[in-house]
Amino acid sequence: MNKSCKQCGGSFEITDKDQAFYTKMQVPQPNFCPDCRMQRRLTWRNERKLYNRKCDLCGSQIISIYSPDKSVKVYCHKCWWSDKWDPMKYGRDFDFNRPFFEQFKEMMLEVPVISINMHDDNVNCDYTHLSSGNKNCYLIFAASDSEDCFYTTYIQRCKDVSDCFFIFDSELCYECIDSYNCYNLQHSQICQNCRDSYFLYDCKGCSNCFGCVSLKNKEYYIFNKPYSKEEYFKKVQELLKDRASFEAAREKFYALKKSIPHKYYAGISNENVTGDHVFFSKNSEECYDSTYLEDCKWCVWFHRAKDCYDCYAWGLPAELGYENQLCGNGFYNVKFSAYCGNNIKNLTHCYYCFAGSGDLFGCIGLRRKQYCIFNKQYSKEEYEKLSARIIEHMKETGEWGQFFPAQLSPFAYNETVANEYYPLSKEQILQKGFKWKDEESITKYQGAKIVIPEKISNVDESFANKILTCECCGKNYKLVSQELKLYKKMNIPVPLKCFNCRYKARFDLRNPRKLWTRNCAKCGAEIKTTYSPDRPEVVYCEKCYEKEVY
Repeated sequence: MNKSCKQCGGSFEITDKDQAFYTKMQVPQPNFCPDCRMQRRLTWRNERKLYNRKCDLCGSQIISIYSPDKSVKVYCHKCWWSDKWDPMKYGRDFDFNRPFFEQFKEMMLEVPVISINMHDDNVNCDYTHLSSGNKNCYLIFAASDSEDCFYTTYIQRCKDVSDCFFIFDSELCYECIDSYNCYNLQHSQICQNCRDSYFLYDCKGCSNCFGCVSLKNKEYYIFNKPYSKEEYFKKVQELLKDRASFEAAREKFYALKKSIPHKYYAGISNENVTGDHVFFSKNSEECYDSTYLEDCKWCVWFHRAKDCYDCYAWGLPAELGYENQLCGNGFYNVKFSAYCGNNIKNLTHCYYCFAGSGDLFGCIGLRRKQYCIFNKQYSKEEYEKLSARIIEHMKETGEWGQFFPAQLSPFAYNETVANEYYPLSKEQILQKGFKWKDEESITKYQGAKIVIPEKISNVDESFANKILTCECCGKNYKLVSQELKLYKKMNIPVPLKCFNCRYKARFDLRNPRKLWTRNCAKCGAEIKTTYSPDRPEVVYCEKCYEKEVY
């Protein structure tokens, strides 16, 4: 059946399989379309905006995803996890004369939240978020088990990596996207087991290649043409001799990339799957950047999950999840919740609840608790009876079946990932009732503009103290000493753009998380792909791609 989205007015389909899932989760059909549901969840995800502020308990200066002007109480990581405060002291009765979300908002302003999502096993990684098991890293996000990495988002088990996006099990990589098991790779995308190369796209097992597309197990190739070893290194030296030559090589690589057929999606070992960058999954639809999914739909950055819909991060493992943002490390039957994890079950509309908690409804900040509503303890029988009454009340107010409204988010829309995937102007944001945050006034460097040398060999350690100006946005930025060491190690020129502009350029190189129906350019078979029909790339189905390209 088709429904009309309550927010955008667009039509979306509810299939029989969807209805079976909603029945299993005991929730009504959604009244927002998939995109509007995703947008709403992402308004609760500040991924890369960091601020200086004070802990509201110990008073120490801290790094936080919550700016100082936010109304929420913010505790540093150490204080939040300590016994210095009790979240149960904020417990209250539910008022059946008022809407649920109105009462939840009031509790959000009182119960402290964690300044930043970072595990204790990080070492020298203060300026990171959504990170665990990292060492000596700076401005990395959604990252784990990595060392000496910088300015990278969605990274796992890497070393000496900078300015990358979705990269795993790799070392000495710079400006790489969606790549795995690579070594000494620069300016490359969708690569596996490649090394000592520049400007590769969709290559596997290649080494000493430059500007190549869709090659497998090749060496000494430049723009998809073979060279002798001596010719290769001589030619590459010319291509990299200065910034002008480098940019000319980049443009030639982009032109080659457009001319060679692309597989309709990135993924391996899947069965009956649609989306992009999905691996080892089956019977899952419109999922992205995910692994080991089964019977999932509209999930992103989600792993080892079964029977989950509309979940953004992180699983490992997860079963029976619906409309969640950042829930994982073991959960079962969790819905409409955010920032919850570590062996949780039967959570509904919860926020920052952890550590074996279960059977919670509308709770914030609880650990190892069960049968609580609005942070107040009940017996099992009382909990079941009261939670059922609240659900009936929410049905009457039209709140049941909905994720937390964007208007309740502690973040402004333009602080969140929502503005990356669903960009809006300030006027549009305010018109929709979302929050907007003006950029903080920063005094620009008034001295003479620093000229950045073309070659890293002409840069000494003192350059890390210089204030540089982004050629793109005009904002000032600096290098950290570890970053400069990596540039020297990899012979990379000092970047001319600031961290945020470099991130935006990488982001724009990825396909959108949206599917279009088109036909394979070779056999005419219908495919669902993230390449829109009006794009210039030639797109093949998997069979045609492997037959012709490999």
